[in-house]
Amino acid sequence: MANNSLLNSLLQAVNRIVLGQSDIVEQLLIALLSNGHVILEGVPGTGKTLLVKVLSKLITADFHRVQLTPDILPLDILGTNIFDFNSQDFTLKKGPIFTEILLADEINRTPPKTQSALLEAMAEQQVTLDGETIALPTLFWVVATQNSLEFEGTYPLPEAQLDRFLFKLKVDYPAPEAEKQMLLNSQAGFKAERVDLERIEAVATVKDILVLREQVQQVQVAENIIDYLIALVRQTRQHPDLTLGASPRSAVAWLQAAKAQAFLSGKDYVTPDDVKAVASPLLCHRLILKPEAQLDGLQINSAIASILKQVPVPRQI
Repeated sequence: MANNSLLNSLLQAVNRIVLGQSDIVEQLLIALLSNGHVILEGVPGTGKTLLVKVLSKLITADFHRVQLTPDILPLDILGTNIFDFNSQDFTLKKGPIFTEILLADEINRTPPKTQSALLEAMAEQQVTLDGETIALPTLFWVVATQNSLEFEGTYPLPEAQLDRFLFKLKVDYPAPEAEKQMLLNSQAGFKAERVDLERIEAVATVKDILVLREQVQQVQVAENIIDYLIALVRQTRQHPDLTLGASPRSAVAWLQAAKAQAFLSGKDYVTPDDVKAVASPLLCHRLILKPEAQLDGLQINSAIASILKQVPVPRQI
């Protein structure tokens, strides 16, 4: 498929710097092509921040990072109007949200009021300040991180905000061979926290990504695949172990992600395998287990797997 070489170059370039996370890199690209925001969850030191920084450099995108803490305010993210005594008028001082790729580090460490400052931007690609609505860049993409083991001093994200993230990706420890290579690189003088981002050679532009997004929209979806996806969504709402199923917004997101998955695989049509391939990262943060299911030790991914088994897979025409 056209431009697959560009995507392969992007994948290879990221994987050369961020070792042992090739699956996460691929899922990040699917989210980027789907125009969907992402939560990266994992223990500290697994390369979450480095991954987003490198990706932004490889596509020459404007990048801002916000370190979210309990005392950060919405205006610290959005910006504010400041009175200029020289011009005797108010001037907008834009916050870090006015960028193409925003890394919201440790999003669950900031209070709900500040978390909600991202809602309008993520859903409508705009910000309202003092009654004025200001559009964000066309590419605008949020990647948020959170550490799965550090629960003290955290604020859970509300369901309304979680539903605005396309994927929640679990960043695990790298494989032994990748971790060994990290040590060899470190021994040779490489330091991930000091990687010279300015020397990274871009392989794509923001315009290239926007063109790829348009091509993703052209991926064909047969009616029986649509019916299959709807059946899966409805099954989440009647699953005996779930108290909250997938929303209509997540159904639309699922379709977009499946199209991006097919596109990344070099196809111009969606198969049931494409729908299933993105099910776990798309549903794991949207579905809520019943308390009794949690007490029984059921994991959310087990519920997702059972849903995929319960719905008959359509025959491909």
